[in-house]
Amino acid sequence: MNKSETDHANVIVFGASGGIGSRVAERLAENGSSVMLAARPSDRLTSLSSRLDMPSCSVEATDFESVEKCFLEAREQFGKVDGCVNCVGSILLKPAHLTSAKEFSDVISANLTSSFAMVRAAGKIMTSSGGSAVLLSSAAARMGLASHEAIAAAKSGVIGLAKSAAATYAARNLRFNVVAPGLVKTELSRKIWENPTAAAASESMHPLGRLGEPDDIASLICWLLHPSNSWLTGEVFSVDGGLATVRPNPRPAKKSR
Repeated sequence: MNKSETDHANVIVFGASGGIGSRVAERLAENGSSVMLAARPSDRLTSLSSRLDMPSCSVEATDFESVEKCFLEAREQFGKVDGCVNCVGSILLKPAHLTSAKEFSDVISANLTSSFAMVRAAGKIMTSSGGSAVLLSSAAARMGLASHEAIAAAKSGVIGLAKSAAATYAARNLRFNVVAPGLVKTELSRKIWENPTAAAASESMHPLGRLGEPDDIASLICWLLHPSNSWLTGEVFSVDGGLATVRPNPRPAKKSR
């Protein structure tokens, strides 16, 4: 993607202070887009806003009014909103019988409610000129993974939400697509990939033999946000090193770290 491809695009990145969200914002800024950085207030958000010279919006991603207010701020700042992406989420790896009601509620809220809040606001603010909205699901929504019941339920809901929204708003040229990653090396997943045993087990599950990097996911998100890809809607794209779809021959065992 070169600079000319993204000039004048106005995009809201929810969860901009996270590993994937910040990389999406960086790539968009590098290629000429105007970006509203939306996240809870933090030093990371302040630093990113200063470094990219892009405005930020304090948002509670699970609150409908807060998310809509951010869309209105972006529209006032840029004139219109061409795209949005929800990089807000959480991870919970527990079997159902060990998951508390609060843990389940928190997972649904962080992953599904935040996505619905963005879809709702996009449906109100972006329908005059259309645009692209990208939601994040997970490989866990496309295959059975042990101890992923809560996150699989939430991320499967994201897929259903996007497909329905794609049908609802197609006539207004507002497009909804989903990116479904495998395990990505971000702060959120640090406890997994910094543990040698857990990291080795996770790597062995991904046919390409490595965990994802934020840029692996951000590159596809930015591609989906671009108006040149305006004949895509209601699709789910796996970016997971083959986890959900490929079963290769076993790799040779790796030496101990």
